[in-house]
Amino acid sequence: QMQLVESGGGLVQPGGSLRLSCAASTSIFSTYHMGWYRQAPGEQRELVASITAGGTANYADTVLGRFTISRDNAKNTADLQMNRLKPEDTAVYYCNAKFALSPYSVYWGQGTQVTVSS
Repeated sequence: QMQLVESGGGLVQPGGSLRLSCAASTSIFSTYHMGWYRQAPGEQRELVASITAGGTANYADTVLGRFTISRDNAKNTADLQMNRLKPEDTAVYYCNAKFALSPYSVYWGQGTQVTVSS
């Protein structure tokens, strides 16, 4: 059973930056597609950004050009660099891992709070 641990959340002013990191406890990290989701109060969880096992990144329209997802297979981490943050980016951010060879192996982190406010 793989564990995902997020870090890097916090309070930031509008226009500021944060970097979230997700550490995975697996020896086969390179075989997982990684994603970052977020959930605001009263809203459904939504996909923010994803990166495939092969390194292809995709973004939600709302964060395109502001957020960058990356992965380091040697360190078993997936990061989300968030720039030009807006109040509407406020949410709990969750790391997600999906095994590339099976749709049934999906893991979630515990979430980290990001608050954008002046």
